[in-house]
Amino acid sequence: MSDMTDKITPVLLAGGSGSRLWPVSRDQLPKQFQPLVGNLSTYQQTLKRVSNPKLYASPLVITNEDFRFFAKRQAEDVEVPTTVVLEPARRDSAAAMAVAAVMAERRSAGSLVLALAADHVVLDEGLFSDAVKLGCEAAKQGNIVVFGLVPTEPRTAYGYINPGELFSDNEDLRIVEAFVEKPNAETAVSYLQKGYLWNSGNFLFRSDVMIAELRAFSPEILDAVEKAVDLSKQDLGFVRLDQESFEASPKNSIDYAVIEKTKRMAVVRGHFRWSDIGSWDAIWEVADKQQGDNAIEGNGLIVDSEGCLVHSHGLMTTVVGAKDLVVVSTKDAVLVVPKNKTQAVKGLVEQLKAEGRNVETEVHTRAYRPWGYVESMDDGERFGVRRTMLDPGTRTSLQKHMHRSEHLIVVKGTASVTISLETLLLTENQSIYIPIGALHRIANEGRIPLEIIEVRTGGYLGEDDIIRVEDDYKRD
Repeated sequence: MSDMTDKITPVLLAGGSGSRLWPVSRDQLPKQFQPLVGNLSTYQQTLKRVSNPKLYASPLVITNEDFRFFAKRQAEDVEVPTTVVLEPARRDSAAAMAVAAVMAERRSAGSLVLALAADHVVLDEGLFSDAVKLGCEAAKQGNIVVFGLVPTEPRTAYGYINPGELFSDNEDLRIVEAFVEKPNAETAVSYLQKGYLWNSGNFLFRSDVMIAELRAFSPEILDAVEKAVDLSKQDLGFVRLDQESFEASPKNSIDYAVIEKTKRMAVVRGHFRWSDIGSWDAIWEVADKQQGDNAIEGNGLIVDSEGCLVHSHGLMTTVVGAKDLVVVSTKDAVLVVPKNKTQAVKGLVEQLKAEGRNVETEVHTRAYRPWGYVESMDDGERFGVRRTMLDPGTRTSLQKHMHRSEHLIVVKGTASVTISLETLLLTENQSIYIPIGALHRIANEGRIPLEIIEVRTGGYLGEDDIIRVEDDYKRD
């Protein structure tokens, strides 16, 4: 695969959200962008897994409007050049897969596409690469290749694949006999005895083959996506699909739209460790274990316990004398749940939303912006304290607030602060006051991150008290 046209185009599907991993995964910053296992997010881990330039072309990332700056920034942090494609509406995986096929076909006709979920964990990258190379044999011949995993236990949360006859002389590459839905416990045991594989939901295919199968089985989806790609626009480094065209696509999963109907399916039996980390017990399964089968991600301590998971990237979180317990802490919420009850977390989040606890279920105390982030430190009746960080070479919008004033204290870097028509440079330990209604902007023209402690005072401190006059990122 030395020629450019032979390189595989990786496509990361990164538009979903997952409430089963609350309180870390929330609506506005879901699990694929969070460091759930290790220091990198699963999205970043996936990007690095497909960064070998001898095998892969630069990745396409398909996500939605809300996550565009996370996707771009996190890719830059791991130094993997990407093209980020924005879906203007949620249309499930079939439309996203159609976008992947159509855009890859426009890049290079008949090119190989590796479609990966951005929220899965793969622990053996060498074995994963071996599986992809084996799958190329079948994909080049016009088959859609799915990656199956040898089950370690009879899990009921996964779909299964019945592998059929050999595709070649390699035992690990076969024709798909059948896909089967998530089984009950008894059926799952029988699947293991019959040699069925877990269905990872990750695929390898030729772009023209996927387009042909979509045209045969789901032409409405393909027509809508082709038009949305034709009318797409470049915007701040993103590819923005045409909204009206894309919204015309029916909602459907790729499994129902194509995979369960096509006769062109092959399966690679992968030997890498894999998880879709759909719940906290799955995080425990793939995490590094300590004494007593305990796992700690982040800042924690487990004493005299067995089979427990502590996940905290903030507060020191401790567990003493427990068995099979999951404890997750963030700056504004704590979850304690037995490992065998982690599927109930989704219902807990629904109950919190029903009670109006939208702050805890939708946003984090740290809110990311295209120029950096704002982190809430303390809030009172008529005041709020925030930590603001601006990346080098960025600036906020030119804006004003009608209900609050702000005191800014520079704690790291140099700030260029414009108030009305005057611009001042502030260095560490210097401060400035921004009155209610004053037009202002903060810029970081230096080479290191700029950190500011911001004290807001006034009768209303909501984030929607902002009038933008000019903005580099074209926000309202």
